[in-house]
Amino acid sequence: MKRRDFIQWSGMGVGAILGSSIPVIGRPVTLEELLEPAADRALKKRLADVALNAARAKGATYSDVRIGRYLQQYLFTREKNVQNIANAESYGVGIRVIVNGTWGFAATSDVTTDGVARCAETAVAIARANSRIQTEPVNLAPQKGVGEVVWNTPIRKNAFQVPVQEKIDLLLNVNNQAMQNGAAFVTSNLFQINEQKYFASTDGSYIDQDIHRIWPTFTVTVVDKAAGKFKTRDALSSPMGMGYEYLDGLASEKIAGPNGLVGYRNSYDMTEDAILAAKQSKEKVTAKSVEPGKYDLVLDPNHLGLTIHESVGHPTELDRVLGYEANYAGTSFATLDKWRSKSFNYGSPLVNIVADKTQPHTLGCVGYDDEGVPCKQWDLIKDGILVNYQATRDQVGILGEKESHGCCYADDWSSVQFQRMPNVSLQPGKQKLNVHEMIKGVEKGIYIIGRGSYSIDQQRYNFQFGGQLFYEIKNGEIAGMLDDVAYQSNTQEFWNSCAQICDKDDYRTFGSFFDGKGQPSQVSAVSHGCSTTRFNGVNVINTGRKI
Repeated sequence: MKRRDFIQWSGMGVGAILGSSIPVIGRPVTLEELLEPAADRALKKRLADVALNAARAKGATYSDVRIGRYLQQYLFTREKNVQNIANAESYGVGIRVIVNGTWGFAATSDVTTDGVARCAETAVAIARANSRIQTEPVNLAPQKGVGEVVWNTPIRKNAFQVPVQEKIDLLLNVNNQAMQNGAAFVTSNLFQINEQKYFASTDGSYIDQDIHRIWPTFTVTVVDKAAGKFKTRDALSSPMGMGYEYLDGLASEKIAGPNGLVGYRNSYDMTEDAILAAKQSKEKVTAKSVEPGKYDLVLDPNHLGLTIHESVGHPTELDRVLGYEANYAGTSFATLDKWRSKSFNYGSPLVNIVADKTQPHTLGCVGYDDEGVPCKQWDLIKDGILVNYQATRDQVGILGEKESHGCCYADDWSSVQFQRMPNVSLQPGKQKLNVHEMIKGVEKGIYIIGRGSYSIDQQRYNFQFGGQLFYEIKNGEIAGMLDDVAYQSNTQEFWNSCAQICDKDDYRTFGSFFDGKGQPSQVSAVSHGCSTTRFNGVNVINTGRKI
């Protein structure tokens, strides 16, 4: 098997979400191969010990081994047709070592005793060569070994074991229901990922994890031929760290919003959402174009999650703050001097944002990160003040801390692990408040739902965000649908305009299934939780206005 094969599909109707193609890491496999059981745990431990001993014998002062089997099944449909069903598997070993205070990394698909030993020796040779230009030694925060442990995503229904025909029937029914309710075109897709990861290190950890993620999504398009217009609406699902049970559509996990809107927590009714999407897309065709100006914004979690991701999640990555990510996607305005001041007002006193990899059902939820660190929760912004960043074992010393935050990740055995965003979430308000009550207090505002187009500058400061659905608020009531809406602000101004947050009963997660970072680029999956939140006096522009 090649070290990394990329299978790409173009024009599948998800370009607005993922770009023009979807990379899948691995080799194509049959459904039968996809369902084969994971490798024996005792065998993986023996192979890991071979690698650790080989690295130590060649002079490594630290080493870790990741034996990974990464499974993916992606299903694509359009209207009445199945466009593609893709099954992929990636299986191999990645070994990281420290020699002379310097990192070295190597990977192999030869998962045999001889293969992993040679790979360990290669990693040591690379580290030794790198040490010739290393100016400062790697300083790893201590991590006590956890022994032999197992962690599994707590799923009720393994999506990979659900018959493909059942999943295709669901997607085609979603398409059919949308078209019966006015859609001219509809694409629907189902992404499923299973990471079977075994980690071992010279610290004394042997960690076996079985991680599941799922993302059902669609795009509905309505065409008004007479007016020469078309409008779309994407699914209001969220990718989740769950099994196929996420698609059960439980009534208890729904939140009734204004104007017949439905919010979904830990269970999603894809068909219901598609029917609503078709009806709402028809309404968008005749919606009033927004009048530019200052508005109070009421932002739904399925929308605000992306703003959190871009304006808080990325700028608080310590490697980005330090400039390591400058070539790929910029640096960060949230510099160390602001953090050291202990008084930098990132947001209003209502803004409390935490990082975690422990919240159940989220994309980032695992037991241990890819450095063997037990996962936890910590504050990034407390009462509006920047108080911390996201950092790994070799970074936390910069912050004067002695314990890693547990947010190191690699997207494949062949990729070296590095700092990746954990879940980053805005904490709910402490006073009882729902979205209906929040809207009643707004004199002139806009209620925004769903992820739209956006842009943000190279320091994660100045930005612009659109959405899927926009409703005008006048004197405490929904006055009708709007179109051509986007808001502009800068990160500090925006978060300092935060005026109200709904309570925990409104709390939901938004997710990014293919978040890119690094060179060579890697993807990761991350969730962002929040309740519906109000921001006062935000500048709104008209995206449809011609100059």
